[in-house]
Amino acid sequence: MLAAARGLLYFGAFHERTAMPETPLITAEGLTVKRGKRVLLDALDFEILPGEALTLIGPNGAGKTTLIRALIGMMPHSGSLIRRKGLRLGYTPQKLPLEQLIPMPVDRFVALSGERNRKKRREMLARCDAAALQDTQMTALSGGETQRVLLARALMRAPDLLILDEPTQGLDQLGEARFYALLAEIRAKSGVAIFMVSHDLHMVMAQSDRVICLNRHICCSGSPQKVAQDPSYQTLFGQRAGLAPYQHQHGEHCDHD
Repeated sequence: MLAAARGLLYFGAFHERTAMPETPLITAEGLTVKRGKRVLLDALDFEILPGEALTLIGPNGAGKTTLIRALIGMMPHSGSLIRRKGLRLGYTPQKLPLEQLIPMPVDRFVALSGERNRKKRREMLARCDAAALQDTQMTALSGGETQRVLLARALMRAPDLLILDEPTQGLDQLGEARFYALLAEIRAKSGVAIFMVSHDLHMVMAQSDRVICLNRHICCSGSPQKVAQDPSYQTLFGQRAGLAPYQHQHGEHCDHD
């Protein structure tokens, strides 16, 4: 029942978008990352388009976080990685080492984004359903609260592209549902593009415009419907692949390596 409610809650918001400009926000050609002789990412070709919801899936060790780090400039790589001129990025990490933070209330943490106007910080926290947390210590936050605060900080620079590394990891179904609903609302209002790593195949197939299936190389990519039918996807996820319902009308192509 919850899954059905989630689908009804999010599907329309995530797919109501206007025609996107042709210039990609990010274009990768032959993107390769190595650690010594070990190949972590092997010759990836893809692009991220303005306003779209693009989700990255893959098994553990597939290189998903490595790719995120390469996109935000934290990982040396070879090949071509072109960012649109003036591109503004917002980023939330998979985990925040709260135990390593000095005592810090939420408002001060959000201020680390560079925004000095307290009123604007409060407004963004409110937008992310975290207004009541502004004076709470970061170390006292729950998992869902932490993700909403991270999202508020990432949005302070009005990004063109929001990069999220498994933002719902560790959340229960209700917390996950609330977070996805919040993302849908923010995207509908701002038009920000979202590039997200996710392990929730149900949500991926219900909400994404396009999907990239990664296992160090791109196994398949395209619309959720085409990826769900691809043998590479079914091999990687086995029985879980059949648990990912999708309803998608966009006619994106599906590329195979």
